[in-house]
Amino acid sequence: MITLKEALTKSKEEIATLRVELEAKAKESGLNAYIGFESSGEGVPILIKDNIQVEGWSVTSGSKILQGYIAPYEATAITNLKANGMMAYGRSNMDEFAMGSTTESSYYGVTKNPYGTDRVPGGSSGGSAAAVASGIAIAALGSDTGGSIRQPAAYCGCVGFKPTYGRVSRFGLGAYASSLDQIGPITQNVEDAAILYDAIAGHDPKDSTSSQSECVSIAQNLNANRKLTIAVIDNYISEASESIQKAYANTVKALEDAGHTIVHKNMQNTKYDIATYYIVATAEAATNLARFDGIRYGRRAEGKNLQELYFNSRSEGFGDEVKRRILLGNFVLSSGYYDAYYLKAQKVRHLIRDEFTAIFDEVDLILSPVAPSVAPKIGSIHDPLEMYKSDMYTIAINLAGLPALSLPVAKDDEGMPIGLQLIGKAFDEQTLFDGSLSLEQAINYIK
Repeated sequence: MITLKEALTKSKEEIATLRVELEAKAKESGLNAYIGFESSGEGVPILIKDNIQVEGWSVTSGSKILQGYIAPYEATAITNLKANGMMAYGRSNMDEFAMGSTTESSYYGVTKNPYGTDRVPGGSSGGSAAAVASGIAIAALGSDTGGSIRQPAAYCGCVGFKPTYGRVSRFGLGAYASSLDQIGPITQNVEDAAILYDAIAGHDPKDSTSSQSECVSIAQNLNANRKLTIAVIDNYISEASESIQKAYANTVKALEDAGHTIVHKNMQNTKYDIATYYIVATAEAATNLARFDGIRYGRRAEGKNLQELYFNSRSEGFGDEVKRRILLGNFVLSSGYYDAYYLKAQKVRHLIRDEFTAIFDEVDLILSPVAPSVAPKIGSIHDPLEMYKSDMYTIAINLAGLPALSLPVAKDDEGMPIGLQLIGKAFDEQTLFDGSLSLEQAINYIK
């Protein structure tokens, strides 16, 4: 498959031919990664997750309740793509409102993993990752609230990057949890991720959380020869499967052989990560999804009065996982429970951030698993708590607002990809990409 870097050198005629080929291959693949083939602008086609607004497109966040909604404006990330020789092309499948880790909660049905079609591609950006991994997309945009770019990238054997919070504008991104969400690239390799990130990053006055710190091109300054100090979190790895632990140990050795310094650390607050994340995320989700009432957006159910219309529209329009998180979010925000749950979670969030800061006083990067296992089989996860536990290695990065990049490092005995992530200091994407490129070259992963 042609890389993003190579595609940017092609003529308009060659790109037009490529778009036709991608659509044909996507329809033949049977992966259900694409849920539409719209195009907007000219340039290299980039697959867009179904919660990123593209003017004139149907954008539904994988939900029944938004059927019929047409985006009246454009996300800043899309505007920036068009200004850098790329175009929005195709909508990728996703978990409904980005709530899930498998892409099984989508209104459009489950997406399949190209490495094993009986397995999930991860979530919520599962469609984006499956498309890039299978060669039916050159690159894609996803969104990451608690690992929704990095985890599917790890399951599908491609590169997924979650930028520092505020580095990429959230204007035009369907909000799940506003203090956690970030748009980021899913690509075939580290250099392509840097190119796509450069295209979409930067300050945006339309987004009040957008950072005003200067953005310097990452791709033009990539340096895989830098020797870095990398922390490994010893008590992180114990929860992972045997195949993940083996890949982790081999990766640590590869980093040492490449000349990097390895430092062993422990993190004490990891046991609080899942509880803290799901309190904060569901509280924000309950607030953000209150706007979907059958009046202003999308699908409207029948009702004899206004209250019944609200009730029926939300009952019929939302799937089980979305309802579950709305209920939990309203509970932790309710009178009598706000202090006990939400306020306490925000305090613990600061502890998690402070612990990362203390480690980064001594190191440049942190190496971590992305998920405790390889991609599970479709339909194998029945307990929501089991699904939530699959986010155990990714959610702390979002709580702390840090950048992290997932890349494939090995395969298990059944040929399923194993991805690990490098975590960087806030706004130090250059070091993160330099270390990731060095690791990519040291591992030389073969698809």
